[in-house]
Amino acid sequence: MKTIERALVVEDVASAAAWLSGLLQDVFACEIYIAASVAEGRRKLAMYQPDLVLVDLGLPDGSGIDLLRHAAQDYPDCLRVVTTIYADDDHLFAALRAGVQGYLLKDEPDAKVRRALRSIADGEPPLSSLVAQRMLAAFGAGPQVGAADSDDSNDGNLSPREREVLMLIAKGMRLPEVAEMMNISRNTAAGYIKSVYRKLGVSSRAEAALKAANLGLV
Repeated sequence: MKTIERALVVEDVASAAAWLSGLLQDVFACEIYIAASVAEGRRKLAMYQPDLVLVDLGLPDGSGIDLLRHAAQDYPDCLRVVTTIYADDDHLFAALRAGVQGYLLKDEPDAKVRRALRSIADGEPPLSSLVAQRMLAAFGAGPQVGAADSDDSNDGNLSPREREVLMLIAKGMRLPEVAEMMNISRNTAAGYIKSVYRKLGVSSRAEAALKAANLGLV
């Protein structure tokens, strides 16, 4: 059984960092440190040597994958968990190759995230349900899993709200700005973004912007 006394949250969106910190406090009642970049994450890993690190994949100075790989090499006793909006295979398997031990989606309900975090103490990998399903499908169903329509004119049957989200993403807006523009919560916005990425078969902001251009949204 793993005891979590110190945890590090690497997240550049202040509201998301506060949300994750609150969940960690609820579950572990531990000391919590926050970093907003890969570089700061490296420094605080060295300073505090936490028992658990939660890492966002899209950070201002690089990819959280690089930080996770560094943590796996230099701090192998630290449990490494991704917290992200990306549920696609490219991000998931890149994280697994970097040595993560859990992968959580930010749009999951609080109760589910708490339950996943609590499973750490029991030696179980914390995985969002959708991520677990994708992993099972990827290893069990062959190459058709996650296959996207290659026709750029196909909008993946986006709903009107999803098309609005896609337009905002294409204009360069990040998650908090999308939530503010649409007058919805950060978690709801993250859910829309995840759905757009999944339906369009894209895994990056650049790909989403290209799709939006092809659909005439920008």
